Amino acid sequence: MTELLNTLYVQTQGASLHLDHDSLKVVIPEAPKRTLPLRRLDGIVVYGHVTVSGELLTRCADDGRPVVWMSLSGRFLGRVDGPTRGNVLLRHAQHLAHADPKIRLSIARACVAGKLQNCRQVLLRAARDATTDTQTALRALVEDLEGLLERIPDTADLEELLGWEGHAAQLYFQGLALMLRADPDIPAFTNRNRRPPTDPVNALLSFLYSLTRTLVHGAAEQVGLDPYLGFLHGLRPGKPALALDLMEEFRPIYADRLALNLLNRKQLRAEHFETLPGGAVQLTQEGRHLLLTEWQGWKNKEWLHKLLGRKVPASLLPVVQARLLARHLRGELPTYVPWTVA
Repeated sequence: MTELLNTLYVQTQGASLHLDHDSLKVVIPEAPKRTLPLRRLDGIVVYGHVTVSGELLTRCADDGRPVVWMSLSGRFLGRVDGPTRGNVLLRHAQHLAHADPKIRLSIARACVAGKLQNCRQVLLRAARDATTDTQTALRALVEDLEGLLERIPDTADLEELLGWEGHAAQLYFQGLALMLRADPDIPAFTNRNRRPPTDPVNALLSFLYSLTRTLVHGAAEQVGLDPYLGFLHGLRPGKPALALDLMEEFRPIYADRLALNLLNRKQLRAEHFETLPGGAVQLTQEGRHLLLTEWQGWKNKEWLHKLLGRKVPASLLPVVQARLLARHLRGELPTYVPWTVA
């Protein structure tokens, strides 16, 4: 169990959480009970086999305190967040925008362009410090991404846009493989795989993408947008399409750069991962604890928001972007402008 910056992360298997007046009581078999005041918790995230009592869920829903369930591998499973917030006019505007092919494509283009620009920045940053051969390869990939970025404004439909986005992802992950320093105990990263991830690097990326998705999902809810009605990702029951749209611009900086830092600095090592029957790979309990601690510090890092002309903590950038999208949907801004790192 870890409490970090007003969020409680519980990953001890068999633990149970209960309401005790205005406090949260944590019960772990063969361990002293621990009680935390609810007023100091903004959210609760549980991993694997952790039980949350009905009374505690009801209280958290009433308070607007989200409870999030994740698998031990870091896959997002579900979220309870109380009654839907936000005014109906904003959600109505969101539905109208989704029904208009021109507006929907414009927002989807912005999401992809933001992702590609931030991918490009990650590769450029790595190229500055790379050796000659790697530097040449990374700069070639940067040029290829720049070429794809130039195509985005002229895409005719979502199918074409998704095709360019998929091609860009292939190029980018080639670059990610070049940026990772060789470790004899960790298999080399060759391609992105998931559901389930089958090597440590992909397990780490999947876990970080889930954390990013949870952060962005909460931002959409906070602003009053419907996180399940997106513009780039298609509609499907239970799929938070808008959260997936908005997280695209954050993946390279929030997840990929942090993963590179943790692996290249040897903070996460082979012993922090475990292979399950069937071949799936996931972080160990110690690995998750280390990662969550680093994630909280990463969320506190401030980044320049060019549109606002000021630095904003990483934890608040998704809220800023959700508000900018809401303003666009209301007609207060001509376009949605994604966040890109300077």
